[in-house]
Amino acid sequence: MGILLGLFFKLSALSLVAFGGINALLPSLLDLTVNQERWVDVQTFADYFAIAQAAPGPNFMTVTLIGWHVYGVLGAFLATLAIAWPSSILIYFLQRFITNMHDEHRKKVIQYGAAALAIGLVLTSAWQIALQINHTDAAYILTILTIGLTIFTRWHPLYLIGLGALLGLFGFI
Repeated sequence: MGILLGLFFKLSALSLVAFGGINALLPSLLDLTVNQERWVDVQTFADYFAIAQAAPGPNFMTVTLIGWHVYGVLGAFLATLAIAWPSSILIYFLQRFITNMHDEHRKKVIQYGAAALAIGLVLTSAWQIALQINHTDAAYILTILTIGLTIFTRWHPLYLIGLGALLGLFGFI
């Protein structure tokens, strides 16, 4: 029972800073689940993240899969609830507060500030994860190439995923 409570409370605390979704929390989630609690190893974490990104539906499926790994169906349910309830309540009251504001300038400041926070957290998360999972020069080159192609072209992301899969298949990364 102690592991379920730990899973629930630790993921609930992470949820409060989930501006930008679960992707903004990846480094913290990785550190919690792999280094601190040792619920999963790095490869399993990466696999669960890949499954969650490939599957349709909410972004936080990574957390659901970690909960399932830790304690089966009950763990999956509690992990999903834990990552969803605090931020949902926070956003509900924040949105009510913003909606009731009469000063349009202040509304925009809050909305732009929240958007900037979410973008910054997601970019920081992506950078930290890239530093942790890239182990070869080819992986770093692929990361930089992907960033460049994403910014400067209109290529569909599936082409980049396919390129990464081919490089992995042939043992370059």
